[in-house]
Amino acid sequence: MEGFQAALAMGVEVIELDVGMTADGVVVVSHDLTLNPDLTRDATGAWIGSPGPALRDLTLAELGRFDVGRLRPGAAYGAQFPQQRPHDGARVPALADVLRLSPSVRLTVELKTDPRFPNLTVPAPVLADATLAVVDAADAGSRIYLESFDWRGPRHVRRTRPDIRLAWLTRPETERDAHLWWDGPHPQDFGGSIPRVVAAEGGPIWAPEHTNLTRDLVDEAHELGLLVLPWTVNDPDAMRRLLGWGADGLITDRPDLWPSVSN
Repeated sequence: MEGFQAALAMGVEVIELDVGMTADGVVVVSHDLTLNPDLTRDATGAWIGSPGPALRDLTLAELGRFDVGRLRPGAAYGAQFPQQRPHDGARVPALADVLRLSPSVRLTVELKTDPRFPNLTVPAPVLADATLAVVDAADAGSRIYLESFDWRGPRHVRRTRPDIRLAWLTRPETERDAHLWWDGPHPQDFGGSIPRVVAAEGGPIWAPEHTNLTRDLVDEAHELGLLVLPWTVNDPDAMRRLLGWGADGLITDRPDLWPSVSN
């Protein structure tokens, strides 16, 4: 919550976040399927061991006993974010709490399921339905779109909730193992074209890993009527390059760098 509040204070209008589900069925905001030992301390203040417990195995109350407000000193993960300021006492929030932060902020919500580890999460359609129940309770359907690397979630939403906008996340690993991650189609079925696969799913947004994106792919996606939203773009030069190619937005950990890019 502290990070989202800081982003809103910078003027950010769209927040990207990931969701999972607790043992008692609460949709919570977490990038990881398990508690990350590099940023999690228990009720005594001790850093947890690795691997951490799965969110799916903890109730919301149990999850609330863990402090996620500081990066473990010396951890490689922390070296990626040397400017990050600690907020001791921060907890993993419920999606409902984030939706209440601002009535105008838009959300890009990643359904965090992984077909390689089905025991660590609820099934993709279950998480999708639970997430939309929270969104509907907040009357926020018009200001969210859902995305996932595990295409079973967005495909379920496409069938059951055509009013919800969707994005289809890709990276080289999911393209290589497409039959697992996409549960059906494969790039070879579309001449190796990832934009064509996304267009066949109904779009409207393709969210590729930015390091593998080219100007030609952006052009191809646009010709197919897709918007292109690359992730995770934290370097100002990469931001300028991608926007120069016509990318329709950027997912970034560093919105504070935007003034240097836009100027």
